Amino acid sequence: MLKFFRMLAQALAAADSPKQLSAGFALGAAAGLVPKSSLFTHLLLVVLAASEANYASGFVALGLFSLLGLALDPVFHPIGASLLHAGALRGLWTFLYNLPIVPWTQFNNTVVLGAFVAGLALIFPLYKGMIPAFEKYSETIGARLRKFKIVQLLLGADLASRVKGLG
Repeated sequence: MLKFFRMLAQALAAADSPKQLSAGFALGAAAGLVPKSSLFTHLLLVVLAASEANYASGFVALGLFSLLGLALDPVFHPIGASLLHAGALRGLWTFLYNLPIVPWTQFNNTVVLGAFVAGLALIFPLYKGMIPAFEKYSETIGARLRKFKIVQLLLGADLASRVKGLG
């Protein structure tokens, strides 16, 4: 539980640019919608880790959208079913299923495929839509939050200053 609050404090008090915060949020949201047993989730998290996106905002979004993803399973099923049952895509699905690692994505599950497609479709709008929110908030709220002792403790600033004083 403490890890979650530490990540939340990092996301809220981060000194990263609004674009980095927004990119992390968008990638985390996409990963959060997909069921966690799918390789798609891990691939999206690898993209998050390999990019310059903010990890903390990504993992906060992952937590929030994981809960939302469970509630939206009935919406994802028809999306995935329509893609899997599309006659024009039948050859693609057969080809992908016969590849060595691709079946681990569980793309043949209607909910997984529907959630993945919905997550991909949301990345760009979430990224663009969250930039103004992070621009507005990061200058004022982030600076105010960093002044709170609990946020400093969660971020490890207090521990870092103690260690500096010893050396």
